This record gives sequence, C-alpha cells and structure tokens, in this order.
Amino acid sequence: MTKLEHPYRQLPDNAFWRRAVAAPDMGNVDPVSRFALKIGPQTRVATAGSCFAQHIARHLKASGFNYYVAEAGHPLISEEIRTAHNYGTFSGRYGNIYTARQLKQLIERAEGQFSPVEVPWIDADGTVRDPFRPAVQPGNFASAAEMEADRRMHLKAVKRMFETLDVFVFTLGLTECWRSREDGAVFPLCPGVEGGTFDPDRYEFYNQTVGDVIADMESVIAYIARINPQAQIVLTVSPVPLMATAAADEHVLTATTYSKSVLRVAAQELTNGHRNVHYFPSFEIITGAYNRGRYYAEDLRNVTEEGVSHVMRLFLKHAASLEGEIPRQVETAEPNRSAFELAAARFVEVECDEAALDRG
Repeated sequence: MTKLEHPYRQLPDNAFWRRAVAAPDMGNVDPVSRFALKIGPQTRVATAGSCFAQHIARHLKASGFNYYVAEAGHPLISEEIRTAHNYGTFSGRYGNIYTARQLKQLIERAEGQFSPVEVPWIDADGTVRDPFRPAVQPGNFASAAEMEADRRMHLKAVKRMFETLDVFVFTLGLTECWRSREDGAVFPLCPGVEGGTFDPDRYEFYNQTVGDVIADMESVIAYIARINPQAQIVLTVSPVPLMATAAADEHVLTATTYSKSVLRVAAQELTNGHRNVHYFPSFEIITGAYNRGRYYAEDLRNVTEEGVSHVMRLFLKHAASLEGEIPRQVETAEPNRSAFELAAARFVEVECDEAALDRG
C-alpha cells in the first residue's frame, strides 16, 4: 500500500519539534529560520530597549563590531567615569526604554513635537532627577537648570543617532506603564519608585494592547524611514520576566505571559509588514524548554551568560556569517571568585531600573 503524501512530508527538519528542539544538543538549537539582515565590521549598530538590550551592546563591542554610540560623553572625561554615568550603556543616554510608547515619545521629544508638562523631580536632598531618565545620572543633577541642559544635549544626540545609524536594534520589554493623566507622557518607572511622588490624581496605570504596540512602532518605523531611508530595524523581545505587575487581580506570572505574548505578536506583525524590519528570536532562545531552565539564574529572572552567549552566537552567525563561539565575557583577574559570584557581578552590570519595584 502506497503511503499517502501530505504537506508535512516535504518540510525541512526545523519544522519538527523532535528534530529541531528535542533531539539536538542544547547549544546547537537554532530557531533562526529567516533573517535577511547582514552587518559588517563598519555597520553602525545602535541599540535601545529593556535591560536585555545591554547584553546585545556588550557582545557587539566584544566581538569587534561597530556598536554605535551617538552620546558618548565628553572626550576629556575618563572612560571609567563616563561608564559610571551610563554613557555607552545604550547608544544614547536614555536608560532603559521598556515600552513602545516610551520609544515613540522619545523620538517626538527629540524632534520637538512633544514637550511633556512634567516638571523635574526633586529629591529630599535637593538634587534633581529627569522624570524620563530617573536613574541615568548617579547622584542626580545639582539643579533643574543642569538637568534641562543635559536633556537638551541628550535629545540632540538621539536625533543624530537615528539620522546616522545603519541598524537599530530595539528590545521590546513591557506592556505595563505609568503615564501622566494630563498629557499622556509615559515614564520608565512608576513615579515615587526612583524619584518623584506618586499621586493617583496625576498618574495612571496602563497596559498596552497588541494594537497599541503596533501603532506606536509603526510611527517609529515611519519616522526612521523618513529621516534615514536605508536604515534597517531589528526587533527582539526581552526574555526577562516582569519584576512586579500593577495589573489588577493579576499574578505576576500570568501578567508576564500577557506582556510577552503581546510584544511577540506585535513584533511578528511588524516584521511581516516591512521589508526593513527583522525579528530575531532571543526570547525563544532563552525561554525555550530545550534548555531546561539553564539560561535563567536562581532568581528565575536574570539571564545567565551562557544564555546570552547562545543568543549572540546565533545573531552573529546569521547577521555577520560568523560561525563558532563568540568571545565570552569571563573575568580572569579574580580566579578565586566562584561561578555564582562572577554571574552575580554580571547581573549587576545590567540591572534593570524596575528592580527598584521590589526593594524594601
């Protein structure tokens, strides 16, 4: 009796769970089926997004690629001081950008299209925070005038970054956000957590939908296409779970599932709709069942260096045609430190602002 033919008989191995996920060695699982973007050593790759985006920037630098920093700080200041003040953490000194709405509004502010009414936040010691970058300046600014001057330079650098980059990598992190009831300005953190004073009459919680994320990112994509027509965009979804949820009557686990699902669907729709937008599955690489949870630290939230290396090895394989292991960020100067201590040090290096939500 002749076996019946059906569409699945013609599919490649990567279409089958057993062949592509369960059977291969963990380090050989590669869920990147299509990724047309190509970069070279001179390609100016800019990054923004949630805390996971910091890993991408770090590995691009370590691998000899042109991690593009448009806001690098004054050249007469030592690199150590600039690093301590968050220059180079991202391509601009904007800190973590968790939501699509936050990115859209950053661009609108840089273009002079949106001027939030929120005034500078004053700490108890008289120092000043930028409400839209509350943790970016160690020790805060000395005055509102200093903060506003720094903000003007920052927004100019953001505008220049988008005009001159070749590739923009944006890591979608969250759907939950806090915004001003007066003008809709979105903050990276709930006011009162890292500066400011929470007032329910002034601020409200909002959880973005798939439609919200797509609309905001369509605006971003259109803006980049207008000012920099050759630019390419890479979207990823952060695999880092929510630190806490403000959604009413939600468990943080289900809230995380909602948030990441919305972002993943939005990223797919945007990729399907634009030739210059590419999705890279860092979320799937870290969260996939094939790794048996090894890519998360003991807190089940921070991503291990082993997991990050897997992501970046595949990114450079597909985007730069580099095979083999990429350089690992392993500290060799302190051989007596345990693997856990070394990992913990690395987690501190990319600590998210939202970690403040769960501090005593």
